[in-house]
Amino acid sequence: MKRLDQGLLRFFHGHKTFDHGIYPIEHKELTADKPIRRMPFADELVIPLLQHKGRPAIPLVKVGQEVVRGEPIAQADHFVSVPMHAPATGVIRAIGLAPTAEGPKTPAIFLKVYHAASQQVLYDMERDPERMSVKEIIQAVQDAGLVGLGGGAFPSHVKMHPPAGRVIHTLVVNGCECEPYLTCDHRIMLEQTDALIRGILIALKATRAERAIIGVEDNKLDAVAHLRARIARHLPITAEAVETKYPQGAEKMLIKSLLDLEVPAGGLPADVGVAVFNVGTLAQMGDLLPKSRGLIERVVTVSGPAVKNPGNFVVPIGTPVRFLLEQVGLKGPLGQVILGGPMMGMAVASLDVPVTKSVSGVVALEPEHPSLARRQVYPCIKCGECLNACPISLNPSMLGELALAREYGTMAEQFNLDQCFECGCCAYVCPSNIPLTQYFRIAKSINRDAKTRHEQHLDATKRH
Repeated sequence: MKRLDQGLLRFFHGHKTFDHGIYPIEHKELTADKPIRRMPFADELVIPLLQHKGRPAIPLVKVGQEVVRGEPIAQADHFVSVPMHAPATGVIRAIGLAPTAEGPKTPAIFLKVYHAASQQVLYDMERDPERMSVKEIIQAVQDAGLVGLGGGAFPSHVKMHPPAGRVIHTLVVNGCECEPYLTCDHRIMLEQTDALIRGILIALKATRAERAIIGVEDNKLDAVAHLRARIARHLPITAEAVETKYPQGAEKMLIKSLLDLEVPAGGLPADVGVAVFNVGTLAQMGDLLPKSRGLIERVVTVSGPAVKNPGNFVVPIGTPVRFLLEQVGLKGPLGQVILGGPMMGMAVASLDVPVTKSVSGVVALEPEHPSLARRQVYPCIKCGECLNACPISLNPSMLGELALAREYGTMAEQFNLDQCFECGCCAYVCPSNIPLTQYFRIAKSINRDAKTRHEQHLDATKRH
């Protein structure tokens, strides 16, 4: 009844939205009113060299080398790559493999923290972004190691450089934060407003966009009111409320809600003249670029029914999840820990996994949490609930049947599997408990491997 009442309220408010989607229980009351606090430094930080889409960074340091907070420790290896910076003053203990949420270990720099150090950021230099050229801004954004902090981790400077022939007219600023439990973006909009506005102005200049629209779900109307009060009237920036509905924060959905534009299948926001940035990314941009600093920390929501003292924290990049949970305290045994939100986040197999640039939340569940209960999977009853929920109008039911038949190529070629961004709406509403999203991930992975093998075969054939 409570969710029905909320839906009716939003209907009468008339806030902008997209077709389909779902209304999961939000659980944001646990941390929505908790101001951002600073997390202490762990004894050792683990900085993976690949925390972004693209090529991994290349180490600039050696084992035994002392570094100061903010110092570059790895350089970008390509235009689609970003550098890493020391999140703390300390000494490089090792360069080796570290666990990841995805499973396979990845190369990383292990930094032993000097707790007696002041931990001041000593690598900085004042500069005025208003006097910088577009090229200089894009280079500065890459040098800062900025990536999408909403979870996508796509290098921010690449978004500022649209493909040839594409002109950006609107900057969409994503403040939706549609995942349950997460409130870090909400607090950033309330507490880091000036940095956010500076970042928006920098991004407007770099993309040459005419205007910026901040889209915020209507369960955060205090943030909408706060932003409108702080944005100067002469600035081409507006804040708009959109319906609280999952996955409102997905790029294509938010563009549809705010601008009534549809990104073509297989296309990019730039194809419709739009660039999308997360509020956390732009707040960091507004804070770091005027000081020539690198990204060494981020705001993370630590929440969930297993957490004793949930909240929003500034966390050094590389902090082990185990340390994070020790600081907030646990009510009892752990059932599962998710990096990100429960809909699209990744469950970790090891608490030694570090917080990376893309981690917006750590959600801890108790062993008896309903979502962890083993559920009987039944055959599809053709109810159509998954079709009604899918925000990009795919046919998850048919895709699921093809996955069971291992017709992975057909899924991609005839039923647009590659357009699925694994939001989880279909699995959430399925009365038969079919793990559709997991099926689709497996299918896409198998198709990628098959494509790679085919390309390798063609290359070998050409050489011979």
